[in-house]
Amino acid sequence: MDIIKNKVAKIIAEKTTVENKLQAICNLLESTISYYDWVGFYFKNGDKEELKLAEYTGEETEHTIIPFGKGICGQVAVSNSNFVVQDVSEQDNYISCGWKVKSEIVIPVFVNGENIGQIDIDSHTANIFTPKDEELLEYVSEKVATIL
Repeated sequence: MDIIKNKVAKIIAEKTTVENKLQAICNLLESTISYYDWVGFYFKNGDKEELKLAEYTGEETEHTIIPFGKGICGQVAVSNSNFVVQDVSEQDNYISCGWKVKSEIVIPVFVNGENIGQIDIDSHTANIFTPKDEELLEYVSEKVATIL
């Protein structure tokens, strides 16, 4: 995971747009970690109580806008806490992005103490996420916060 962290730090330091950096991080995570099947960022949509999809890698999703409180991402927007779901079929408040998705991890991004967005990972494998994933994604979240 340290190699990935170093690559993320290099992406953050590049002289390019925020959008390019976010896309590069999505591409890196999805291509490096075999069970990261969809990687994306959602950010608060202006003053609205909703999240808007930003950069992502993986299958297209119709969930470009997610109301606060709805699904895993929407719950993280309200709770301000990490949410690791090892088996999405056990979640009542889950928005399905496709039948292949078995587990999901969502880590908030804080800027000046405010939850302004999140990184969202879907996996086609159940019970796959470990505390190492959470630690890596918290690191990514902290790095991303420095460019927003």
